[in-house]
Amino acid sequence: MHKVIYPGSFDPLTMGHLDIIQRLARFFDEVVVGIGVNPAKKTLFTVTERQQLIETSVNALNLSNVKVINYTGLTTEAAKAQAVDMIARGLRDEQDLHFEQKIAELNRRVSGIETMFLLAKPEHQVVASSYVKELASYGADVSAMVPAPVLSALQAKYNRNLEDA
Repeated sequence: MHKVIYPGSFDPLTMGHLDIIQRLARFFDEVVVGIGVNPAKKTLFTVTERQQLIETSVNALNLSNVKVINYTGLTTEAAKAQAVDMIARGLRDEQDLHFEQKIAELNRRVSGIETMFLLAKPEHQVVASSYVKELASYGADVSAMVPAPVLSALQAKYNRNLEDA
């Protein structure tokens, strides 16, 4: 059985993240979406909210081979605990590549676990969770950038209709 972990903060889940999850689900027997919890990092959504939003979004796509976990500490330790074969990361641009390449090499050195990179589709390359949050905070339409459950959660957080802005 081939398993992969796709780690991130997912605050919030974007269509780019969801696309990577769907693509991984085609290639691996099991995809573990790992929500990294960093207590020092300020997030809009709690880890429980993020987990529920990801699970709801994944379930809507009938991706039965995807499970969502949260973890603290090193991604490599979470990977070992889940007995995965590989770490997956999405890349939007060359800046992501330079950043992720170094982390992938360090992860390989400390754990032996390899990292694979999937390129974001062109329509998702400019979308980042931080941009989504900022746009949503000003009432901009982010409906094309996030799955429907995330859009509803953003609307509730910012008390706005983000489709008609």
